[in-house]
Amino acid sequence: MVPLNWRLSEEELAWQMADAAPSMLLYGTDFAAAAEQLGRSAGCPAFEIGAGLEKARAEHATGADAGTGSADAELMVVYTSGTTGRPKGAVLGQAAMRANAEMSHHAYAMTPDDLVLNILPLFHVGGLNIQPLPALLAGAGVVIHDGFDPAAVLAAIGSHRITQMTVVPTILGALLGTPEWQEADLSSLRMMAIGSTDVPVALIEAVHARGIPVVQVYGATETSPTAIYQTADIAAATVGSIGRAGSRCEIRITGDDGTELPVGEVGEIRVRGDNILTRYWNNESASTESIVDGWFRTGDMARLDADGLYWFADRLKHVIISGGENIYPAELERVLADFEGLTEFAIVGRDDPRWGQVPVVVAARSGPSVTSDDVLAHFEGRIARFKRPKDVVFIEALPRNALGKVVAANVRALL
Repeated sequence: MVPLNWRLSEEELAWQMADAAPSMLLYGTDFAAAAEQLGRSAGCPAFEIGAGLEKARAEHATGADAGTGSADAELMVVYTSGTTGRPKGAVLGQAAMRANAEMSHHAYAMTPDDLVLNILPLFHVGGLNIQPLPALLAGAGVVIHDGFDPAAVLAAIGSHRITQMTVVPTILGALLGTPEWQEADLSSLRMMAIGSTDVPVALIEAVHARGIPVVQVYGATETSPTAIYQTADIAAATVGSIGRAGSRCEIRITGDDGTELPVGEVGEIRVRGDNILTRYWNNESASTESIVDGWFRTGDMARLDADGLYWFADRLKHVIISGGENIYPAELERVLADFEGLTEFAIVGRDDPRWGQVPVVVAARSGPSVTSDDVLAHFEGRIARFKRPKDVVFIEALPRNALGKVVAANVRALL
């Protein structure tokens, strides 16, 4: 199975179809015209979900028993968001899906009595695998919203008696900013998972103030996605951490040469276990580069503390090296998160003849009265002098990809 992102352009979808070479394309009613065209371009039949499934079964029956697949069988190809070029198709097997589900059961203490609300897109491995599929395996129920409306989500929690849900920071921020937030009936909600590498502490604390634990989960498309997570019993005491190693995988923090680093040192997160991808589809070189001796290289930086908790630092490719010192943009962005004069921002490195690179703030401001000096002054006394941004560039909006992720390379191109 290959879930397709309907937000992509026709050209991007056509490329993924050509790369995946599917035997058929299934689509929802709203996408009929686009899907029929896409199917014709790719040379494969397209069937509408519903009545069309019976036709698909009749015309393309294989005789295989769906229950006979082995644990080694490849089950799904999920394309990455492609922030550094063409997306790569991560191949996830039966074993990976099972391992991910078991870790979700552990992280969220899922039982058949749970009812999960899913508001994340199902073409994304997070929307599909963090809670919905694990919930079904646990015998729990799932309520799916096909779009995001903050007021409707809050109403659904109360009316359906939702017990668990997964959000990302932008969604949580929208919920907290809705007038209905303070009065919403959240009494049934015993846990909220949040999937992101770096979550503003203020968002988490606002939910904790309503008596609801926020459990952070870290992972990647290539780890199905669960790899590191908090559990509800430690959520309040470990705010800011991404949690401990998952129950079905191993985690290492390594240097550039793959050597495991001591506790407290920042290095690359590597993951080994049944939850990682088997390979990249049609991309042997990427598979060889990313899976080394059974360990998946995430490209993310973190440190491990003495209590076994992991603390995210930044993307490896985002690290700014200034005067021989490593500066992590995510650390600077956390400082800037409570500055009220910006609507969105990113911090990237700009080439500098003296220092090699210097950090620069690229931001959209709430009004013309906000100045560069205002932004730079916000860092004084809050972070080491050598880490502080040296300039501010104001723009209308940050460049994003089809998943809404800020594309760092495109931000740097604006400098």
